[in-house]
Amino acid sequence: MFQPERMSRILIAGSKDQMDTIIRELYHQNAFHIEDFVEKEDEAYEGFRIGMPLAGASEASSELIKIRSMESMFGISPDTVSPSGKRSAPELKADVDRKLSALVKDVEEITAKRSKLEAQVKALETRATALGPFANVPLDMDLYHGYEGIAVFAGYVESDVEIPVPHEKHYMPGGKGRQNFIVVFVPAPDAEDAERALLEARFQSVPVPQGNGPVRDLIYDVNGQIGQLNEEIERANRSLEEKKNEYGELLVAYDEYFTTVVERAEAPLRFATTEDAFVAEGWLPSDQVEKVIGALTHVTGGKVYVTELEIGEDATDVPVEYNNPDFSRPTELFMDIYSRPRYDEFDPTLLVSIVFPIFFGMILGDVGYGLVLLVLSFGLRRFLSGDAGNQLLDTLRNASLMSIVFGVLYSELFGMKLPWEPIFYTRHLNIGGHAVHHPMVAELLIVSVWIGLLHITLGRLLHVRNISRAMHKSHHATKEIFAQLGWLSTMWGIVIVIWSMFPIPLMLDLTGFPPVAMGLNVAGAVGAVLLVLGIVLIGRESPLELVEIPTIISHVLSYTRLVAVGLSSVAIAMVTNFIALDLIIAPQLASPSIVGVVIVLMGIVVLVIGHVMNTALGILGGGLHSIRLHYVEFFTKFYNGGGKKYNPFGMKRKFTED
Repeated sequence: MFQPERMSRILIAGSKDQMDTIIRELYHQNAFHIEDFVEKEDEAYEGFRIGMPLAGASEASSELIKIRSMESMFGISPDTVSPSGKRSAPELKADVDRKLSALVKDVEEITAKRSKLEAQVKALETRATALGPFANVPLDMDLYHGYEGIAVFAGYVESDVEIPVPHEKHYMPGGKGRQNFIVVFVPAPDAEDAERALLEARFQSVPVPQGNGPVRDLIYDVNGQIGQLNEEIERANRSLEEKKNEYGELLVAYDEYFTTVVERAEAPLRFATTEDAFVAEGWLPSDQVEKVIGALTHVTGGKVYVTELEIGEDATDVPVEYNNPDFSRPTELFMDIYSRPRYDEFDPTLLVSIVFPIFFGMILGDVGYGLVLLVLSFGLRRFLSGDAGNQLLDTLRNASLMSIVFGVLYSELFGMKLPWEPIFYTRHLNIGGHAVHHPMVAELLIVSVWIGLLHITLGRLLHVRNISRAMHKSHHATKEIFAQLGWLSTMWGIVIVIWSMFPIPLMLDLTGFPPVAMGLNVAGAVGAVLLVLGIVLIGRESPLELVEIPTIISHVLSYTRLVAVGLSSVAIAMVTNFIALDLIIAPQLASPSIVGVVIVLMGIVVLVIGHVMNTALGILGGGLHSIRLHYVEFFTKFYNGGGKKYNPFGMKRKFTED
């Protein structure tokens, strides 16, 4: 539960004529994590080379590329399609030429036609854009071309231009937000003088498009052609959609089938081989070793050698598979984002799965917002598919449930008081007509400090546990254990000194002990001794660590964000209610009128928008700050991570079966 799945290192050897059979069985078992063989110039590896793919690998790879190209066109993948049943692999193999080839041909024809149409639309849109500036000029398009003795200038200018040579000019003011357009015809010998005058006015030339007749008619014709082509594109898209609906599941079934073929065929690339034999090294969950060995012995008729190897001193090579109860599996997503635990260290996934929702609930702590998030956690499942999406939504579900629980304790519903008094310390602020209590901010902050002290203490103790259970201990490990105890001694020494000097609500009052020296009483002296002892233990391991001692205070106080962020959410909710209900809606209900109905509707819109925004901020604030306390304040005390993900050779099939 708090340790990754136990792994065993396995070596498999056999003759090459058994390699295909063994690969198929390993793939079927979906348990063997292969360690890729790397060729080395070493006497021990003499004669061993990386294996060659099995027959059919190249053909299957080509088919897989085609399939995934069509999946990309359809916008589907095995993760986004729900299976209606499983298809047999032999049936798929038998129909591959008939069904798949025909589908590939049809889809390629449709997409090629669509691409051609889209290119034509783009060209016509470019022409329409080029014709646009000339639409307001009272000239047909053919009048711009065919001259030998006349030069034509067309483009944009900042303002009207005086042309110092004989000319015909058409100036079109652009109006608000539009550029001024100008067309000038001048004798060819005067073109240079005219161009100089235009350039002084920051003239930006545009090309004059070809065409005959009124410009507006040309634009109308172009737009008509674009409309016709878009209709043809839409028909092509409908054809693709029909193909997708008809063959989408078949396509992802072929994806799965050819993926298995390719992965099995390319497995020898990860083995060490000689002319007659092969060797594969890898890892198996310890509880599956006997099962896999028995299966390999059965399918080969005993013509395989399997042995368990000793795990070396460096456990970082061991792949890590989580070993958590169902409740905590969604939180594995957060662990992988940070870093998967190493094989020989404590796995905090279960702790995070318990504490993260509690922190989230403490921050958001509102029955209304919790119910909204609970609905979202179920409603978004059709849009967030795949393992990661489901894990995220499961975590949101757990967090929303704790938000409802704390909302009951705080007596909060969208910032308003529930019918009962707060069971826990109240967070209701003195805002508007819904304020009924003074917020117990000091008490809440002290509770958050207690949480910080206990959470950090747990982290340091887990570090001690990691070191004491390390597979290979050293003298430095002992010093590191004492250093961790030193950090605890320093932190609690500071706390005891503070308790001995100031009476703080909800904390131990040690101010009543008799004084000893230097303004310290007996309890303060004990705290000072713990503080000094902790500093000595920390410095023995590494003097550079002493500069980190001030972070003890900052890390503990960082937990006050559990209250501060929550109070900001309460404030936003109460301000929204005050503006929408008290200032906008309530006065109109006191004296109803038609205008008042409109104002009431506006107040409802303000109310909804305010609470929707606060819900979004609650998700971000509650989620980010809760996980940040784990990543920064908690994990840095004991957790290294960097484990290698367990990636078994095989696949959990959804669409196919042997």
